[in-house]
Amino acid sequence: MSARAISEATGKRLLNEHLGNAAGAAECRFASVQEDTDWDALVGANPWLKNEKLVAKPDQLIKRRGKLGLIKVKTDFSEAQQWIQERMNKDQQIGKASGKLKTFIIEPFMAHEQSEEAYVCIYSTRTCDTILFTPEGGVDIGDVDAKAQKLDVQVGDETNLQEDQVIQTLLSGVQDTQTQKRVAQFIVALYKVYVELFFTYLEINPLVVTADKIYILDLAAKLDATADFMCRGKWGKVDYPPPFGRDAFPEEAYIADIDAKTGASLKLTILNATGRIWTMVAGGGASVIYSDTVCALGGSEELANYGEYSGAPSEQQTYDYAKTLLSLMTKEKHPDGKVLIIGGGIANFTNVAATFKGIVKALEEFQVKLKEFDIKIFVRRAGPNYQEGLRVMREVGKSLDIPLYVFGPETHMTAIVGMALGKRPIPVTTHSADTTTANFLLPSSPGDVKSPAPGKKTFDLAPKPTIVTAADGSKVASALFNKGTKAIIWGLQTRAVQGMMDFDYVCQRPQPSAACMVYPMVGGDSKQNFYWGHKEILVPVYKNMADAMKKHPDADVMVNFASLRSAYDSTLEAMEYPQIRTIAIIAEGIPENMTRKLIKAADAKSVNIIGPATVGGIKPGCFKIGNTGGMMDNILHSKLYRPGSVAYVSRSGGMSNELNNIISHQTDGVFEGVAIGGDRYPVSTFMDHLLRYQNEDEVKMLVLLGEVGGTEEYRVCEAIKNGIITKPIVAWCIGTCADMFSTDVQFGHAGASAGGAAETASEKNKALAAVGAHVPTSFDELGEIIREVYSDLVQKEIIVPKAEVPPPPVPMDYAWARELGLIRKPASFMTSICDERGQELIYAGMPITEVFRQDMGIGGVLSLLWFQRRLPPYACKFLEMCLMITADHGPAVSGAHNTIVCARAGKDLVSSLVSGLLTIGDRFGGALDGAAKQFTEAYDANMIPMEFVNSMRKKGQLIMGIGHRVKSINNPDMRVTLIKEFATIQFPQSPLLSYALEVEKITTSKKPNLILNVDGCIAVCFVDLLRHSGCFTKDEADEFVKTGSLNGLFVLGRSIGFIGHYLDQKRLKQGLYRHPWDDISYVLPEMNQ
Repeated sequence: MSARAISEATGKRLLNEHLGNAAGAAECRFASVQEDTDWDALVGANPWLKNEKLVAKPDQLIKRRGKLGLIKVKTDFSEAQQWIQERMNKDQQIGKASGKLKTFIIEPFMAHEQSEEAYVCIYSTRTCDTILFTPEGGVDIGDVDAKAQKLDVQVGDETNLQEDQVIQTLLSGVQDTQTQKRVAQFIVALYKVYVELFFTYLEINPLVVTADKIYILDLAAKLDATADFMCRGKWGKVDYPPPFGRDAFPEEAYIADIDAKTGASLKLTILNATGRIWTMVAGGGASVIYSDTVCALGGSEELANYGEYSGAPSEQQTYDYAKTLLSLMTKEKHPDGKVLIIGGGIANFTNVAATFKGIVKALEEFQVKLKEFDIKIFVRRAGPNYQEGLRVMREVGKSLDIPLYVFGPETHMTAIVGMALGKRPIPVTTHSADTTTANFLLPSSPGDVKSPAPGKKTFDLAPKPTIVTAADGSKVASALFNKGTKAIIWGLQTRAVQGMMDFDYVCQRPQPSAACMVYPMVGGDSKQNFYWGHKEILVPVYKNMADAMKKHPDADVMVNFASLRSAYDSTLEAMEYPQIRTIAIIAEGIPENMTRKLIKAADAKSVNIIGPATVGGIKPGCFKIGNTGGMMDNILHSKLYRPGSVAYVSRSGGMSNELNNIISHQTDGVFEGVAIGGDRYPVSTFMDHLLRYQNEDEVKMLVLLGEVGGTEEYRVCEAIKNGIITKPIVAWCIGTCADMFSTDVQFGHAGASAGGAAETASEKNKALAAVGAHVPTSFDELGEIIREVYSDLVQKEIIVPKAEVPPPPVPMDYAWARELGLIRKPASFMTSICDERGQELIYAGMPITEVFRQDMGIGGVLSLLWFQRRLPPYACKFLEMCLMITADHGPAVSGAHNTIVCARAGKDLVSSLVSGLLTIGDRFGGALDGAAKQFTEAYDANMIPMEFVNSMRKKGQLIMGIGHRVKSINNPDMRVTLIKEFATIQFPQSPLLSYALEVEKITTSKKPNLILNVDGCIAVCFVDLLRHSGCFTKDEADEFVKTGSLNGLFVLGRSIGFIGHYLDQKRLKQGLYRHPWDDISYVLPEMNQ
């Protein structure tokens, strides 16, 4: 959603910070009061509260507070405090809304004359910003539209507003010349702040103009919330309060926080926390339609929530959403039980099975409460991998033993609402054994394909002439796509491009529609491989748009997958190239000011723009934008590989796929369909596309799916009334439920919010029906009306059904086939220690958050990743001790020396580290494995220490782990002492350490430096740990020693020191190392002369 109301306190704070004292504007002094406000602290921060007359009023988006008696004026602080406390958290009825007063604002009382009051308002429309002004203001202002002077500032002219223009247009009712000038200066400054801070609405009533100051008394405002990424520094912290009558729930804030951190869309609004009808709907448009249907069937008072999830949320995000919803459902029982409607249209790109995994996980957690609260669940969904998703849902219903009814695209989208509310019977369904999405065509024998029936015309996919003129003689955009359309794709959206390729192939296009891709973040120009049928082809990827345009002059469509932050700039850049005739902007959340500039630029350059916030559009048999139409199984199911006779236009991208399904089942199919986008100002409008369809001979009937908010549907009414649109049109505006809500609800689409009675869906549907459009009584009946109109056209032979021509088989991608469980293949790798595929990293079965929650430390992580089990605390501590003790042993050892030499040669950290690690072996560091092996074999063979020493001497082998160049029995190595003491005290048993110490007594009796060194001590203690911790069998312990885990400890520990030496050399800025000559013995052979 974009335009969101802010509190009066927030609005005045923003004006204080950015308007300043322009034209004598007085600072807005105010103090906000909530239930937990400390009144003494409030006075301390605002001393004027004690010594001035005050005004107190609620600050909860309540209109006409004066008329409602919700303002206390000309009072002192104690009276204001008492007045607020008497009303704080008390029920209040305002119109249809009933709620509690929880937030108030206190301001200084400004004594003034009625003649000093004025009214000013600024609001934004599609083409301009409108400024209203009247010298009459206050509670009794009356009809502002009739009284106020109006000044329109066209998009693009925002910086050109002049004081003279304001005086001439708005201030004719202000008699005093000096006052005119001051007010004009104020309005110009106010409008500048309005534009810079991305306000969409700003009303001041009254604006008090005294002889020396201008005071802002009451204020109402809305900000474009999508501009947060641009304005956060200017706005500061902004809270968007719910409308009066609807409390702000922490669960709503939780979902809003998740929504802000993801590219998916997650919305939740609690309407009635004790209601029995709950919805969890996929898609912004679909979510509105489900709410409409609930209300149409008499469930408005029991509808508990409005919400939607869309845009391919992850399993974890869907789980969080479902868990939140179920926690709300199970707070309070209902005498009639409760129902949960998990609905949605046919997804374009969301993997239904993947999102259902999160829902299933939540259902399993709430199994007991689902039964306790008598909750019935109704599911209807379709789209990629929907069969697997529905199968999982059916199975969870059986395993949890809960009433769970599951339906797919064979059931009308909203039919489950009637079932849930007991308005229609629940059908007894049987499901075929084929539960995969493997509806891709397979190569068939010639006899499998039936020839077209004789005498019937087959589908002709050849491009038609595209020059059209409207009935009133005005120019209309030509056909956007044909079978030769080529597109440039902005963004590395490989899945969408492959989908376009498969669509092109099944439509039997001669060439792919995706000419190339553009992505500035790539290192340089390259190529990306895709499939064209069975054949692999390469598609160019360019770093610069200019190169793409130059090398592909035949591409006239840009499909823009840029993010909301860069979509505006990339679209403007694309419009600089005359070859681009059509642009689709997929991103949702582009600030409205930017979209309005795109509208103006597109109009000036005669470029057709679909979007923003759209999935795109599709012209069966010719071209599809990105993910429109969904996966190949849906394209085949809805017969989108060839044109039909019905063209539609919709706001909702998700609902466009549902329309494809409905139209393909009720008629001969879709000729073209466009989703103009759910934002408040889609660049192209319903009329832009309906006029194209009107002038296309192959289109015989039209379908319009409008929605609450805006007035574009009335232009359609005028076109029908004036004979500009003459083809039969089936129309329905979604959002009729808004009339039944006691508070304003912002639906999933930014534009789906009525600004007045005329913008409601109900009024639009009445107007459309009045001019002759075919309007159903609800969305439930949309398919039936479409079928009736189509059948009438067939009966009149305006439509002559054509014989089906089977499309060519399209191979299924390996990755998708595997996702659907249709194939299996041995894995190239196996792993049993770590899994990064889910929402959270997992170490040996333990989530990373749990690792930190239990404070397992480095030793605990090693125990999980190296040994696949959690070791006791003393074992983890021992591992950490080993790393600390082996971290470094000075710069003279070979590994550190090599690292230092490489660092001084200018090599990078990794190269220097590796050069040091490569010295580790039998002579340096590698003694750990050798010592463990030798001591263990001797101990297991029951050799007494003396036998072991003698046998090694006879073999002529050194005892690994015995001996030190510097340390001796008289000068012990403190590292060894630390390890011995820890193992002796902490280990349950340490027999191998004891054995090694007996060997040390023998070797040191011969030479004092033949001590048990740090390598040997770590080795024998490590074996004792493995064998006697109770976590391993003897065979497992021996296997870990054989596989090199001991050397792993040395490598990991010593890497710490090597990195330290590298950083030290860089910090000291040491130059290239050259070994001194006097430290080298040059021994050369003598040559006989």
